[in-house]
Amino acid sequence: MFFLPYGLISAELGTTYDDEGGIYDWVKRAFGNRWGGRVAWLYWINYPIWMASLAVLFMEVATQIFKLHLSTPISILIQLLFIWLVVLISCYPVSDSKWILNLAAFCKVFIMLSLGILGIYFAVTKGLANDFSGKALLPSFDLNSLSFISIILFNFLGFEVVTTLAGDMENPKKQIPQAIIIGGILIAFFYLFAAFGMGAAIPTSQLSTSGGMIDSFIMLVGKLNPFVIIIGIMFMYTLIANLISWALGVNYVAMYAAKNHDLPRVFGVQNKKNEMPIGASILNGIVASALVIVAPLIPNENIFWAFFALNVVALLASYIMMFPAFLKLRKIDPDRPRPFKVFGGKVLLYLFTYIPVVLLVITLIFSAVPLNGSAAELNEKVPILIGAIAAFIVGEICIHMAGKQKNNRKDEKD
Repeated sequence: MFFLPYGLISAELGTTYDDEGGIYDWVKRAFGNRWGGRVAWLYWINYPIWMASLAVLFMEVATQIFKLHLSTPISILIQLLFIWLVVLISCYPVSDSKWILNLAAFCKVFIMLSLGILGIYFAVTKGLANDFSGKALLPSFDLNSLSFISIILFNFLGFEVVTTLAGDMENPKKQIPQAIIIGGILIAFFYLFAAFGMGAAIPTSQLSTSGGMIDSFIMLVGKLNPFVIIIGIMFMYTLIANLISWALGVNYVAMYAAKNHDLPRVFGVQNKKNEMPIGASILNGIVASALVIVAPLIPNENIFWAFFALNVVALLASYIMMFPAFLKLRKIDPDRPRPFKVFGGKVLLYLFTYIPVVLLVITLIFSAVPLNGSAAELNEKVPILIGAIAAFIVGEICIHMAGKQKNNRKDEKD
């Protein structure tokens, strides 16, 4: 219901408008600069929030596998080193760090296959920790379960980043759709296989959002041994690589928007030698650093989840306008060559457009808005809701500032 329309629409838009602006450029063409600026802001701001969440997760995994007992200041210092290492690497062309991404891909596959295979062995020899009957596998529609739909959608997002690399491809019109479709199938398989391994070892009620994977391996092999430590190190490495792989697309979108005066000028600053968007990269580090420094003051006990949920809310919100933009561009730009075109008539195209929009809106509500009023839910979701509102307000201020900068330049020319 979400991935197929999302994948097909991303493929059409990415091959039809194959410039570096990506999702920002598509929405701007359809609905104007202001909406383009909003999308670029949300698309960018999710990244430093995500960076902060992974810095927290990095520290928690290190604490798990090495049995560390660090003070809060030392823990924050390590998180800051994590953040600025990613910022430094993201200031160089993706070609200089391909080995980092390739090694990370190997680590991810190894971790997920190991988790799934050990889960099968555990199920055969010791039985399952959870009920895997047909009824139990059906989705639950209680408020708590629905709030995790955002994570399912989040795992499938990011294929449009491939379109920002069109200039580096030999045949982007063919390669982009292939990458989206094959990538989606592989992601679904590996996540489901790994999820089975976790579900085989630990009862669902005992799974932790931050330490669940390491806990699963410990349960599956019986203790914290060198194999689990290696898995933990590989996982920590993939956290860094995940951020690097997203940095190029996110930073280019922000830079492109700044050059079109839809985000403040600072986002458009480039390295004169390699033309990388260092303005956006440094801002990533500043925002993420501020978040990990103030994290101890946040009432939510699960800091990783608080940051991660906020980043998911911002990212999902940035995609809402992409789908109607696809439909409008079909209407206002019908003669443009479309090397890859979404199949179907008018009714199917409307379904492909608005079913994902409805899913995204519902997901945002369940992720950030307290609906049952319990103390636990208020403690979990109020910081996310406040953070989301603050992000939207700051975004509007930035877009307004960019507009003023644009008008000032016009006045100077006149």
